[in-house]
Amino acid sequence: KKKIFNILKKYKPIGIFNLAAETHVDRSIDSPKNFIDSNIIGTFSLLESFKKYILLNKNSKLIHVSTDEVYGDVKNGRSVESDSYNPSSPYAASKASSDHLVNSYIKTFNIPAIITNCSNNYGPKQHPEKLIPKLIYNILNNKSLPIYGKGKNSREWIFVDDHCEALIKVFKKGKLNNFYNIGSNYNLNNIKIANKLLM
Repeated sequence: KKKIFNILKKYKPIGIFNLAAETHVDRSIDSPKNFIDSNIIGTFSLLESFKKYILLNKNSKLIHVSTDEVYGDVKNGRSVESDSYNPSSPYAASKASSDHLVNSYIKTFNIPAIITNCSNNYGPKQHPEKLIPKLIYNILNNKSLPIYGKGKNSREWIFVDDHCEALIKVFKKGKLNNFYNIGSNYNLNNIKIANKLLM
């Protein structure tokens, strides 16, 4: 907390984007503690530092970047900001916890913050454990493709640059203390993704 506060005091940012997180569902099942440490304790440390920092710089605001995984499995349509949280993995639960923490600091300490929940990202230099880079790597190396079940699991995908553009827009025009869902409105199941990559 002290190190974070000293960085804030030194550089005096007008905006802080909290993108730091452990994000892989399978790893959260194998090792939940890392997700608790990063996503909950890490967010708590940032909030404590930010709470002190805004006394020095009232014009700053925090954009807390979260995931649509907090809503759990969506049977029909798309999640909306007023939907209840129903996380189904330690990863999703840790992100839901961090969202609740940020929201509690908004309400209790009046910190200027916005929470965003985004769909699956893809793009350059993504960690190879993620679905799309993993499939690309396996295709290039003539390995079998790791598709779970029948490959019918469907997710909404957004290109990382589009997500970043949305975050900047939220920072510039979003209302403080609000939640914003970010997505592409474009769903694909895992088999369709694999087929597109194989073309």
